[in-house]
Amino acid sequence: MHPLAPGRKTPAANCNDCRTNPHPASSCACLPAGRWCHGFHAATLDQDRIHQWWGRHPEFGIAVSCGPAGLVVIDIDAHPVQPPTRDRILPGIPIADHVDLTGLANGFHTLAVLAALRGQPSPANDATTLRVRTPSGGLHVWYRAGDSRRWQSSVGSSPGRALAWQVDIRAHGSYIIAPGTTTQHGTYTPIGDTREPAALPLWLAQELERTNHLPAPNVPAPRPVPPRARQAVLAAGGGRDRIQHTLATVLDPVEACGQVAEGAGFSDTLNRAAYTLGGLVGAGRLLQDEAEQALKETAAAARPGQERRIEQIIRSGLAAGLKRPLYASGRRS
Repeated sequence: MHPLAPGRKTPAANCNDCRTNPHPASSCACLPAGRWCHGFHAATLDQDRIHQWWGRHPEFGIAVSCGPAGLVVIDIDAHPVQPPTRDRILPGIPIADHVDLTGLANGFHTLAVLAALRGQPSPANDATTLRVRTPSGGLHVWYRAGDSRRWQSSVGSSPGRALAWQVDIRAHGSYIIAPGTTTQHGTYTPIGDTREPAALPLWLAQELERTNHLPAPNVPAPRPVPPRARQAVLAAGGGRDRIQHTLATVLDPVEACGQVAEGAGFSDTLNRAAYTLGGLVGAGRLLQDEAEQALKETAAAARPGQERRIEQIIRSGLAAGLKRPLYASGRRS
């Protein structure tokens, strides 16, 4: 936990030196010395430090750093604002124009719609876990991550990572206000009888993964096509049979990775194949849809269950290969 400024939702202010000489938390001398600078980076379970902080400043509020605490908190807002465009109500889930959205006004509604689509009860009604009513009329639904995955935070209207409109995710990189804390707007009050976070439901974990709440895996940098493979590709002419032969030649090493349960340099092998086929697409010798489909099918057969990572590697390799076309003559024609 770490202190909040009295009556506010923001962390207690840094010391004068940290305010006047900005620097990263990782190089701050205050944290090892037991001071609360840098917000949630100062979070601690050290009982002596906690007694010291709040003993001297009982007016401080209490916040919990979600990542180190292994928490994923669904932060449901009820702000009276105009809903966004349909594609941002439930990111990644199209809402057709004929669907009547009259009455949809806040995060309680969007989360309920998402839950209904998945045949699940809304987390707002989950009495098995800690739920905290906020002074603004929102709700914090606390869950335990339950595994070692580093779930990432988000704001419910961000284009790149979001679960639903007016639904924020508090996880790594953010904090949550502890129940019982009072700000100038009111007190964060638990509802129901449960006072402990339950494990994150599987369906919610799947939705968070779908909406990019996991950090992108390390995708290897595209590497040049090996000379022997390049010669084989360049030697192939046109025609359907030649295209199929070229695809088979490029994808053979990816397929071979399926003979080994793990390892075998799969990521690097797939990246090379995507880079090579991207070069062929860039030269107009292969359709991009055809290349993507062949890569995805072969990679998924070799490493089932890794579709998200596979798509990222293919996307990266193809993009790099498109910038280096493989012309049959070795030059533009």
